[in-house]
Amino acid sequence: MQTQDRPISVPAAYPSRSASVSRTTGETDVQVSLNLDGTGQCEAKTGIPFLDHMLHQISSHGLIDLEVRATGDIEIDDHHTNEDVGITLGMALHQALGDRKGITRFGHFVAPLDESLVQVALDFSGRPHLSYGLEIPTQRVGTYDTQLVREFFVAVVNHSQMTLHIRQLDGLNSHHIIEATFKAFARAMRMATEVDPRRAHLIPSSKGVI
Repeated sequence: MQTQDRPISVPAAYPSRSASVSRTTGETDVQVSLNLDGTGQCEAKTGIPFLDHMLHQISSHGLIDLEVRATGDIEIDDHHTNEDVGITLGMALHQALGDRKGITRFGHFVAPLDESLVQVALDFSGRPHLSYGLEIPTQRVGTYDTQLVREFFVAVVNHSQMTLHIRQLDGLNSHHIIEATFKAFARAMRMATEVDPRRAHLIPSSKGVI
């Protein structure tokens, strides 16, 4: 049997799950637009090529239409721009999900990339928490500081109000480890944000609120 990726099936009466957020500080100017029910179209121009590459992984493997534009003080380093893209992406996710009515809520995926294997589990719980278990062997991939991977996910988690666990099960190559992480994150998020047809208009919590 052949299978292929396809857009999420959303009930006709279901509200739009898209958002556009702009965030400007004294250090950066970031705009993020996304559609959770997209086809994986992406345009990312952050001034940080490796981050752009990872944003394309989120879009492609999460089937999220994503546009990210950022300018920042990268003449100092990439930290502020990397973090503020994560913040703004998290804000856009939070806005697009609204009251989180109808979503599956939980998602998980294990992504291999050559010798690397990374597990991601997440919950759009309304309670921000990151458990980060990557051991990246080099300080840089190209010009990108690998410490910024954690900072990106901290920012996304805090502003999307997501619980996120990242576990590195195997891996030697820094690029492979990081890319496997973003791919696993994308697929887990795709699972979690899919509409559950059995409770398409209900909040997925025994408390009745997230």
